Amino acid sequence: MKLIERRSGLLFAAFALAFLVIFVRAAWLQAVKGGEFSADARSQQVTTVTIPGIRGSILDRNGSALAVSEEAATIYATPYQVVDPPKAAHKLSEVLDVPETELLKHLTAQSGFEYLAKKVDLVTARRVEKLDLDGIGQLPDSRRVYPQGSDGGRMIGAIGDDGHGLFGIEANENDVLGGSDGEIAVTRDALGQEIGRDTVTGAAAGHDVRLTIDGRIQAYTEKVLKDVGDTYDPDGATAVVMNPQSGDVLAMASWPPIDPSDLSDATSEQTVNMPTGYTYEPGSTFKAFTVAGALQDGTVKPNTQFDVGPSIQVADRTIEEAHEGLGYRTLTTADILAQSSNVGAVKIGLEVGAKRFSEWVDKFGFGHPTGIQYSPDEQGIVPPYSDYSGSSIGNLPIGQGLSVTPMQMMEGYAAIANGGILRPPRLLESVDGEPVDEPQGHRVISKSTSAELRKMLEGVLGPFGTAPEVEVPGYVLAGKTGTAQKVVDGTYSDSQFVASFVGFAPADDPKLLVSVIVDDPKGGDYYGGTVAAPAFGEIASFALPYLGIAPSS
Repeated sequence: MKLIERRSGLLFAAFALAFLVIFVRAAWLQAVKGGEFSADARSQQVTTVTIPGIRGSILDRNGSALAVSEEAATIYATPYQVVDPPKAAHKLSEVLDVPETELLKHLTAQSGFEYLAKKVDLVTARRVEKLDLDGIGQLPDSRRVYPQGSDGGRMIGAIGDDGHGLFGIEANENDVLGGSDGEIAVTRDALGQEIGRDTVTGAAAGHDVRLTIDGRIQAYTEKVLKDVGDTYDPDGATAVVMNPQSGDVLAMASWPPIDPSDLSDATSEQTVNMPTGYTYEPGSTFKAFTVAGALQDGTVKPNTQFDVGPSIQVADRTIEEAHEGLGYRTLTTADILAQSSNVGAVKIGLEVGAKRFSEWVDKFGFGHPTGIQYSPDEQGIVPPYSDYSGSSIGNLPIGQGLSVTPMQMMEGYAAIANGGILRPPRLLESVDGEPVDEPQGHRVISKSTSAELRKMLEGVLGPFGTAPEVEVPGYVLAGKTGTAQKVVDGTYSDSQFVASFVGFAPADDPKLLVSVIVDDPKGGDYYGGTVAAPAFGEIASFALPYLGIAPSS
């Protein structure tokens, strides 16, 4: 009996000790590790997911969308709930266009949440939903769409995977366009089924930006520039269309174009907006500013005569006429512009004088950013007067020895066209519904000088000018051709050129200004009058009647 009682006592003591150990362990887990286990359990049941704010739209001056965000979806997986990962990966790959191996990696991950595809269009999202796969879910998202395709792509820009602008308007106005992201908490039960969503932080939409660009003129300009690219296979080409009276930019095109929605084939150079980011030696298109300064100072008049030979010596440099076989001639100032005489332009520059010429280059804005609401807004390279050599006044008046941007040339020619007011080009019409003020500008030449210069530039498209075959029926045109040698390895090339044309219409009261610059056209023809000027004519032929600009009286 005593043996039985002793055994019972020992058994009771063993149970009591075991219970005490369990109790102490439970108390320790609750007091010491409870918070950690609770967090682990919650992390398996609740996942915080970012919900992007809807990005504002980029619109043209008429309200047509150039870039807009639309509803989309993010496809995700709860890996431990996926029944047959290889089979699911195969089915999803066909719909999402994502490699099976990549999807399988996510579907077999040791986690409670995996992204499979972001910014999927709603049609694709519905196809995923119809697969009815266990462990596959969707979250609301948005995606950027460019309704005009590649038209204006290098100007409009693109956004990255993080939803922020990479370049162009998308980057320049990112603070305005970009909404603020929000967060939601997705809660699942022990089987991985979603049982609730709670908003942690609400998403906010961005604001719209309206440009001065006209979508139809932009599209037509892109078409003309594509034809130039297909015909001459240049290194690059650009065209700009502007209202010279207001400074509003109606089109900015760069070739080759890019698709903002797919940058996989775009080089870094192709993400640069050429009108504001490309610098080049302007050549003969710069002669208009040489003559403008001389006219304004009273150094020359339109009918001032010059004895012009086939070449001229300036310090250690011999400047020759661009066309061979020209003998000694007597040319007026107007003839020098119309026939694009290098020797004549140098003679006018010598009459103006190096110091005064340098001041005129500065007055017309060269060597400075234009002030357009766009980045990059390159300032070009203009030597200061203190760096002039003896031959500088032989190079600079004909557009050699300095570099400019297409937008700087548009700014300068707009002053010639509008009566003498130099003003920054305008690209932004309104931001978040608030109008952007038109820049006021300041006078650089008189109305009479502007009128004289416009009349002389008509001769460029006349029978004895450098672009005689360019015409738009009913309109009197004016402008200037340029054919500049490119600098290659520090010397002027005899085989690579920049062909350009800047022109406006109607000549007596310009309402349209267009420039076309073609970098290194191939195929033997490289003159501004035959490569760039016809493109100007095509753009003007469309834009003048489209804008309702009356023919010349």
